[in-house]
Amino acid sequence: MGLPKGMSVAWQAGGERVISRIGTIGLGGLFIYTKREAAVGDVIKLVFDVPGGEVRARAVVRSYEPGRGMGLEFTAMQLEARARLTQLLRRLA
Repeated sequence: MGLPKGMSVAWQAGGERVISRIGTIGLGGLFIYTKREAAVGDVIKLVFDVPGGEVRARAVVRSYEPGRGMGLEFTAMQLEARARLTQLLRRLA
């Protein structure tokens, strides 16, 4: 799904917080562009803004492409955040 240019996510793995650009997003997860290394199975905390507020979620790394980025699967998200994400995806569809 195409996103507005420059849509970004703040994420944290271990103690380091990083900001990356979102490549694709859906209800199941997202792909982010980053040069930071991550191992498949690592748990990541995410925060990103959508119209109507903020989405905080936990995700697990499902794929990693060195020098390009990683695919993340959402594992936990509050209902209000999921509703905001659903609304964003409907607007983009």
